[in-house]
Amino acid sequence: MTTTTAPARTAAVSTLPTDLGLLVLRLTVGLTMAVHGSQKLFGWFDGAGLDRTSKFFASQGYPASDFFAVVAGVTEGFGGLALAIGFLTPLAAAAILGTLLNALAVRWGGGFFAPKGVEYELLLIFSTVTIALAGPGRFAVDSLLPYLRPYRLVYGIASIALALITAGVVLLIRN
Repeated sequence: MTTTTAPARTAAVSTLPTDLGLLVLRLTVGLTMAVHGSQKLFGWFDGAGLDRTSKFFASQGYPASDFFAVVAGVTEGFGGLALAIGFLTPLAAAAILGTLLNALAVRWGGGFFAPKGVEYELLLIFSTVTIALAGPGRFAVDSLLPYLRPYRLVYGIASIALALITAGVVLLIRN
């Protein structure tokens, strides 16, 4: 006597809500960071521009402050745009996370809440970490790239490690 078992049924799970949520999060964090970058690079949106950004970096103990002003503006600007459209999301997240970790170090010590607190930086940091770990969702350029489709958790973990290492190196050379 043979017994047969019915095949296990799996419920179809819609990823649409998750994909839409990731799109909204990517657009919010990415475009916010892109605006910050344009403030540093070009002085747009009432920003400081490169000269004043460089002077700020010098006042915070960064050597080669002109270089670091450009690096911060480029990583925020282009990293933010890449994150917003979901292009090379792990690298975009690493760029933004590394910059935000330095911003957190600069702002640290003023308490938690605005105007001198770190809640804004922490919100952006953990939003970026969330994107790095979850991936960009299906409404992203990455979904068209064969090496990033399907998104792997290891990419997100590697991007977080890259950001921690590079931010750590930059903070170590900061006076």
